[in-house]
Amino acid sequence: MNDERSRATGDMATSYGFTPVEDGEKQPLVNEVFHSVAKSYDVMNDVMSMGVHRLWKSAMVTKAAPSKIRPWRSLDVAGGTGDIAFRLVEASDKNAHVTVLDINGSMLDVGRERAEKNGLAPHLDFVEANAEVLPFDDNSFDAYTVAFGIRNVPHMDRALAEAYRVLKPGGQFLCLEFSEVDVPGLDKFYDAWSFNAIPPIGRMITGDAESYQYLVESIRKFPNQEAFAKAVREGGFSQVNYRNMTGGIAALHTGWKI
Repeated sequence: MNDERSRATGDMATSYGFTPVEDGEKQPLVNEVFHSVAKSYDVMNDVMSMGVHRLWKSAMVTKAAPSKIRPWRSLDVAGGTGDIAFRLVEASDKNAHVTVLDINGSMLDVGRERAEKNGLAPHLDFVEANAEVLPFDDNSFDAYTVAFGIRNVPHMDRALAEAYRVLKPGGQFLCLEFSEVDVPGLDKFYDAWSFNAIPPIGRMITGDAESYQYLVESIRKFPNQEAFAKAVREGGFSQVNYRNMTGGIAALHTGWKI
């Protein structure tokens, strides 16, 4: 078992958590995880982050700054349950139109149902597709968001290239992802919470500990802030930056298509 953090995004294609896999094997395994956790995904986000993910997501939406006046179109990748998309629509006073894209149909089913209940369906599209091969024209979106999903994409370089392609010139890339804790003491607490508490809680709430074992392992494998920022630059983006949140438990990465 290799629990060392990946130094480059390319290493993630052959790692299913701490388990080495062949290139091409990761995606079906990840798909099964999200079919399993779809119905409890948002509840477990509250549990895993002790509710703090709501503040992180609010900061992401504020940074995206959806327009309340002009037509504004955004793509939310790996956003099946709609959490970020709903926030963007509401922040725009229902002016924005957001396309929610996910490779997992079970996650999208949850999002569609929530959108209908919340009265937001007219402002959203739900598309089942792969982040590595987006079914959209060049220069289509004002913003591209992905929250806690990029680490599950096997070939992140392809996803970043696609993000750049579909953004309009002047469009913004925003990625919220778990990252490397940089506060002494917090890192030990966070490791203990992640590995000793989250899988058992997953079993209690969903009957599935194994999926949450993968999710916490995938967080530890994900490249740190500087390494991922480098990958975003290599994807073509300018003015690349990141902001640590809660001591680096999460980081908000941003870049612009100039």
